[in-house]
Amino acid sequence: MGDLAETKKQPRKLLMLSESWAISSCIAAMAAIWIMVSFLVISNAMYRWASLAVAASLLATAVIVFFKRNSMGNFHKYHTAIVETLLRSEAVPLAVLNRAGELVEMNEASSRMLGYQRSEMIGEPMIRMVDPASRVQLQESIDKALNGETNQNNIHITHRSGFPLELQVVYAPMLQEGEVIGTVMISQDLSDRKRNVERIRYMAYYDDMTGLPNRTLFQMKLTESLTRAKEDERIVGICYLDLDRFKLVNASFGREFGDMLLMQVAERLNRGLSDQDFVARMEGDEFALLITSIQSEDELLEYSKRILKSIEEPYELKGFPLHITASIGLVTSLNNQDDGYTLFKKADMALVKAKESGKNDCLLYSDSWSNSSFERLKLQHEMYRAIQRSEFILHYQPQYDLISGRMVGVEALVRWKHPVRGLLSPGTFIPLAEESGMIVQIGDWVLEEACRQNKAWQDAGLQPMPVAVNLSIRQFLQHDLASRIAEVLEKTGLEPKYLDLEITESMTIDVGLVSRCLLAITDLGVGISVDDFGTGYSSFHYLKNFPIDRLKIDRSFVRDIQQDPSDAEIVAAIIAMAHNLNIQVIAEGVETEEQMEFLKRHQCDEMQGFYWSPPVSSDNIEEMLKAG
Repeated sequence: MGDLAETKKQPRKLLMLSESWAISSCIAAMAAIWIMVSFLVISNAMYRWASLAVAASLLATAVIVFFKRNSMGNFHKYHTAIVETLLRSEAVPLAVLNRAGELVEMNEASSRMLGYQRSEMIGEPMIRMVDPASRVQLQESIDKALNGETNQNNIHITHRSGFPLELQVVYAPMLQEGEVIGTVMISQDLSDRKRNVERIRYMAYYDDMTGLPNRTLFQMKLTESLTRAKEDERIVGICYLDLDRFKLVNASFGREFGDMLLMQVAERLNRGLSDQDFVARMEGDEFALLITSIQSEDELLEYSKRILKSIEEPYELKGFPLHITASIGLVTSLNNQDDGYTLFKKADMALVKAKESGKNDCLLYSDSWSNSSFERLKLQHEMYRAIQRSEFILHYQPQYDLISGRMVGVEALVRWKHPVRGLLSPGTFIPLAEESGMIVQIGDWVLEEACRQNKAWQDAGLQPMPVAVNLSIRQFLQHDLASRIAEVLEKTGLEPKYLDLEITESMTIDVGLVSRCLLAITDLGVGISVDDFGTGYSSFHYLKNFPIDRLKIDRSFVRDIQQDPSDAEIVAAIIAMAHNLNIQVIAEGVETEEQMEFLKRHQCDEMQGFYWSPPVSSDNIEEMLKAG
């Protein structure tokens, strides 16, 4: 009967053993895969280090699972091979004790973990090596193993170099021909795991290059500080700092040079910080300081001026002297109503305004700004970001020959693809762009993108035609405008005759300057049009003095030519006068068939307007050209 029972138990034992071995093998395989991924995929040294540590942890877990899930009777036939394999392993720390508790064998992983050579430890009682507080615990676990019981605990031991280690240890009986002759100790360094966690935390919350906290940690600290400030009836201040013309440093000397500068700036900001305050690198050349050691807005202003003075001190990078300035946006929690996100947005808007005001300055956000001013400033701030994030797109309005009805050109019109507000027309943001000076950057992008797109249409075998681009007054007054245009044409490969630049009458007041500028442009082979003709006060004077190719009759005259005889006479006179001077005429804002027929009768050359097509995407223009 007993033999029968034992026979029935054997399949179960084998099943348990195979199950344990399968689980252990699975975990070990995961460890092997993780190691391969670490070397083949992960390039960052710190991330690779953390990944390898995880692999070692998985391998140790595989061993622990096997030993913990099997009694002496289950694995006495296998333990010798397993122990010998682990002694050769460099991943799992293993040591073997005799029945007296003396160390008789250990592998390289154990030696490396403890910092001792194997020769220094063999023959030593294990009880002497652990911290006094762990000795009773160690002896109890060894005794259990000698009695055939696999068990586990955590002990503390000191590394040879002096730093403490916390080890998770599995104790298993060491067998020889079925007899317990000692203890096998399989260890896992929990302190190493804890250091891993700290490293991962560091990577999540700190900037790798400067060592400063990052945006995530700053926002967490800001939220915590605001909560405490409300409880303690204190105020919190934010200094949002951006280096002036940092892109020029990168462009002139290279990114490595720029990184060195950022590290020195970070060191200066950290050096002047009190224990109560906090500095973080937000992104690029932007830093934020969380100031809790102030009592008023005046104190924050004084603090920021000291920061500016510190930033202005000369730098030396690879023996090269460098001077740089910064702009700072300031805000405080004086009204105790804003959350962290809103407060930081206000600091960001103050920073943008400080840069627009001439840079190298600090500006304190004020709630006295009206709602309209706030919205304008907010839009300006968003536009500043839009330039960096390439949120602008071009639409094109076709221009048609009034005799043949064929498309003979397009006008490029910028649109802002706002992530929240949707597609914004030029009237929404161009006045603000002109006011802030950002119109130059936007205008430069429009010029290059329009030329690039026109060349792309031509390369696709479509009908060549000019693209018209509006110049802002700020662009027009730049001394190097002609050379910029030449660079764009060379970069995009567009022939100059397929570019037409539009200026307004208000740009023509300084005859000498305008004449020189227009001659330089026309020398390139680029066409010149006068937009909104008829709305200025010098219209007829400059037509004889400037190299003008086309006049664009303003839509305000075209709109009422059927109802207002005066407008009809003005349009007819403009067409006749321009033709006498060999200047082509194009009418804007044509919306009805009656308007088109009037323009035809008076021999206007071209028209554009919603009657034939509103501004459309580049893909739509391509379809129109293919359709003929």
